[in-house]
Parts: sequence; C-alpha cells; structure tokens
Amino acid sequence: MMIQLTENAISKINEIMEGQNPRPKGVRISVVGGGCSGFNYSMNFENEAGMLDKTLQFDGLTIFVDQASLLYLEGAKVDYVETLEGSGFKFDNPNVRTTCGCGQSFSA
Repeated sequence: MMIQLTENAISKINEIMEGQNPRPKGVRISVVGGGCSGFNYSMNFENEAGMLDKTLQFDGLTIFVDQASLLYLEGAKVDYVETLEGSGFKFDNPNVRTTCGCGQSFSA
C-alpha cells in the first residue's frame, strides 16, 4: 500500500473528527513546501476529493492524497504517539533523505 496508517493513528483521527460539527468526510494528508529542510507534512479535514486525488480507506476512515504528495509519501507510515515530550502524528517516510534539527521538515 502506498501509505499506511497505524491503528493508533486511525483511532486518534476518528476521535478528533467525532468532535467536529459537522463531522468531516475525511482527512487530507499532503506534503507542502516550507520548513528549514524544504517540505512539511500537512493533515487537514476534507469533505470531498479533488479531481486528481487518490482516495484511501482505512477501517472506514477516508484519506485524500493529491498526486504530487503521493510521490513523496509512497511507502510512508503514519502513527500517533504519546511520549513524555508530547504527543502527535509521526511520519516514518522511506523517501526522506534529510530532516531538520527540530524534526518538523524534511527533504526528499
């Protein structure tokens, strides 16, 4: 599969979406320009797919990914982690060549 979501990530996204009124149809995962290394990951609520989007299903959760982002996300795994330092979504992406010191941006 081109992108993987762990059970923790699926559960957390569903939990967050349940708190939205109205509930969004899904989540868009994308790669956007920015950060000190060139690219950042983005996750936003979405109500419909774009014309060139790939739509993925994970246990009833709908994920939208645009074609350009798919190039950078091929084989990536998204997890939700909780540590003493904080919690959030973590991307394990085999396409990343370098990351910045803060771990928030990457180059591919």
